[in-house]
Amino acid sequence: MEPLLLEVAINGGRGKHPNAAVPVGTDEIVADASACLDAGAQIVHHHTDDSILAARHGATAYLEAWRQIRRTHPDAILYPTMGSGGPHTTIAERYAHVEELADAGELSLAIIDPGSVNLAPLDDSGVPLPIDFVYQNTYADVAYMSDACVRRDLAAHVSIFEPGFLATMLAWRRAGRFPFAKVQLYFGGPELCFGLPPTVKALDAYLEMLEGSELPWMVGVIGGDCAATVAAEAVSRGGHVRVGLEDYFGPRRPGNLELVGEIVEMAKKLGRRLATPGEAAGMLQAQRPAQPPAGT
Repeated sequence: MEPLLLEVAINGGRGKHPNAAVPVGTDEIVADASACLDAGAQIVHHHTDDSILAARHGATAYLEAWRQIRRTHPDAILYPTMGSGGPHTTIAERYAHVEELADAGELSLAIIDPGSVNLAPLDDSGVPLPIDFVYQNTYADVAYMSDACVRRDLAAHVSIFEPGFLATMLAWRRAGRFPFAKVQLYFGGPELCFGLPPTVKALDAYLEMLEGSELPWMVGVIGGDCAATVAAEAVSRGGHVRVGLEDYFGPRRPGNLELVGEIVEMAKKLGRRLATPGEAAGMLQAQRPAQPPAGT
């Protein structure tokens, strides 16, 4: 079995309410990411102060954090987020920071979200808040993102919120128009009404779709607790795991380091070792970032 890949999504679009452990600002992001990398994670995903609704995300805040993280963790695999589509923006605008980070030699993995999904927290009655928000990625958007990655020989984190997302990705890949992918299987936790539940049967459905692709797959639970649901099943079956405060919902108020530590201990108990940063880069065909000049 391949060594385990462990990703931590440290903040997402969240502020410090209700969990003060969410890192906000460059200094906190650098410290939190570095601690998680020291603990065994090889992949860090984070957001900056840009809203996911922003038409244009900036590359500068990512570069500032990443260059500091890589002073002590030169092989860390780091990748950004992107904003939602809609009539207020275009995919070229939304993807500009990803392309800028790649062209600067600083991007380990691109990000591709091959579909659209309704996302909203639940109100006090247990139904989604009645907001006008769709996380939108059209087929034209998918073509733009995949072609941008193929041109640059970039591997990508590919978000799978619904089975249709995976069917779309596989269609592009069969046509030879999709990059090498880390397939991120997102399950819906109790805080969000989307996707498949974090169960063995739901995982089986995704793995049936992936059969023969030979792509690395990773589980995550948005609005729930990955460690308490599908993480052990993934570790036992050759998959990989994502945790972090972007995704976590539950009665506790953990920090990212605690969530990473739970998977590290789980892997030890199940007899699967963690990948080294170098192994992780090879498994994901991740780009090696440009190394800063000495003393910077």
